[in-house]
Amino acid sequence: MEIRSFREFWPYYVGEHRSPVCRGLHYFGTSCALSLLAAAIVTGRPALILLGFVAGYGPAWIGHFFVENNRPATFKYPRWSFIADFKMLGLALRGQMAAEVTRLYGSPNPPPDAPLRTHS
Repeated sequence: MEIRSFREFWPYYVGEHRSPVCRGLHYFGTSCALSLLAAAIVTGRPALILLGFVAGYGPAWIGHFFVENNRPATFKYPRWSFIADFKMLGLALRGQMAAEVTRLYGSPNPPPDAPLRTHS
């Protein structure tokens, strides 16, 4: 199935992040990346931006390969995955990400075979 819009991509992305542990690794990585970007701007050290990519993607990919046992969505949909990382972090910071997973998959920690709810 070819995904053609972010609206179509979001349920797929959430489905690839079913485990709260994987989501937590994403929150940690994205937060580290943002901190390093801010540090790069404040200190004028652009090398920190490269470190930010490692700090951002490293924990997230660990979550995919060792927790979710899937491939990161960024490999196939890099732009939408990047945007979705920030959407997911924003929902988490507002205490709404577990509800979003439940809305789409019926549980805040659905099993890998849980289908997408069609009435979402």
